[in-house]
Amino acid sequence: RFSHGINDSLGNRNAPGLFNMNWNTSFMWDGGVNHLETQPLAPIANPIEMNENLNNVVAKLSSSNKYKQLFKSAFGNEEINSQKILKAFAQFQGVLYSYNSKYDQFKRNEVSLTNEEQAGYNLFIQKCNNCHREPLFTDHDFKNNGLPVDVTINDFGREKITGNADDKFKFKTPTLRNITLTAPYMHDGRFNSLEQVLNHYANGISNTTNLDPTLQSGIPLTNIEKNYLKAFLFTLTDYKFVQDERFKDPN
Repeated sequence: RFSHGINDSLGNRNAPGLFNMNWNTSFMWDGGVNHLETQPLAPIANPIEMNENLNNVVAKLSSSNKYKQLFKSAFGNEEINSQKILKAFAQFQGVLYSYNSKYDQFKRNEVSLTNEEQAGYNLFIQKCNNCHREPLFTDHDFKNNGLPVDVTINDFGREKITGNADDKFKFKTPTLRNITLTAPYMHDGRFNSLEQVLNHYANGISNTTNLDPTLQSGIPLTNIEKNYLKAFLFTLTDYKFVQDERFKDPN
């Protein structure tokens, strides 16, 4: 449910997938970072995630002949500093493009959707596209989507960053691309399946502080509509991206 950090310690959020980040206007569930080049500083310094500081990272990499050669190939000399490290992170994360799902092929008129997938797409446009906007399937905004508050973690979301009470319990709208590969779902990983997610929106909305106005009555869905939506969501899986040899463990 929660992502693991150093020494297998647990945080209180589920890490989102990484792709199409060049178009993001902010990062993390609470938008605590707004620039791709500085984003790695947060997990590096976080006591649960990596519990490290950038000076130590520079020192460790500078003592590695392998990395000195890699930095020389990338930057023209062996010097390793924090600026180069963050540029390297940004360049790598920036090439994590996902744009070859069946949905993308359909939009390029390369394939057709099945009847079930097309019905799901129609439902998606009608009931989901307001927040999960095409083509990135997020509006980059922060919303309270009606999750009952988990009092064991008391995660206040965006409010922690802005200090604004109007942002309490608001979290970033996640992309739905590759959604079938990124369970568990929600910022705290409370749902293990797409069925649970759709059931939440259909009849599980909790009227908590700052609930998004569009969810006041939930999103009415029949069982057949849920199946159609799931069929469409599977078309957002980009197998070419997730099997790209460039992104496998280099070791």
